[in-house]
Amino acid sequence: MMMQEQIREEAGGAVLSDASLPVDGDWFDTGYWRARGALEAQGGGRGGVAVIDTPAGTCVLRHYHRGGLVARFNRDSYLWTGAAHTRSFAEFRLLAHVAALELPAPQPVAARYRRRGLSYTADLITRRIDDARTLAQSLTDGRLDADLARETGALVARFHREGIRHADLNAHNVLVTPGALYLIDFDRGTLRNPAEAWRLANLARLRRSLVKLGAVERIPDFQAAIWGPLVYGYERTMGA
Repeated sequence: MMMQEQIREEAGGAVLSDASLPVDGDWFDTGYWRARGALEAQGGGRGGVAVIDTPAGTCVLRHYHRGGLVARFNRDSYLWTGAAHTRSFAEFRLLAHVAALELPAPQPVAARYRRRGLSYTADLITRRIDDARTLAQSLTDGRLDADLARETGALVARFHREGIRHADLNAHNVLVTPGALYLIDFDRGTLRNPAEAWRLANLARLRRSLVKLGAVERIPDFQAAIWGPLVYGYERTMGA
């Protein structure tokens, strides 16, 4: 069941949220949470992520930043093409759709954009997934084995069966918890017919990520020991 949306206009922008939660514009201000002793952690870099203790529970606040060469000239502004097309509103609505399908991903709490003429900046709040490490960390820690690989393949297949394309499927965006695996960071994700071409391209992106992190060097016979089980888990779930 899809959540009920609430949109509240603000000076220079708007906030989209779960109507059942008491969200206001201050929720996107790390200073607001810091003053209340509710800012648990804050990280720099492209992610711009802060962990905040809200009335809705512990959440992650993310400011959208650009990557690549363009970030040298434009850190966080995007071209305005309408509220529905803002990075934050689009990701919020995709995550709400994912939640309605009961797929394992962060639950959306609120999204905001602030418009400045022909550009805008954006922020997103989601519920934090506790006791999690990334698949990349699992590889580094020597915990990536055939069983975890099969589970990862099955996880990806569950999303692909529903036509959900992750725009940046890599080992940093797979979370491993004691009870389940999750996909995170659905920025620029899309809903599509589950055609083979984009599904295979998505899997290839995940493989390149693991190879870039040194999986081939760390794990003897990576293809048979890890990638083969991952593809097996994927194909078995896609065909279920």
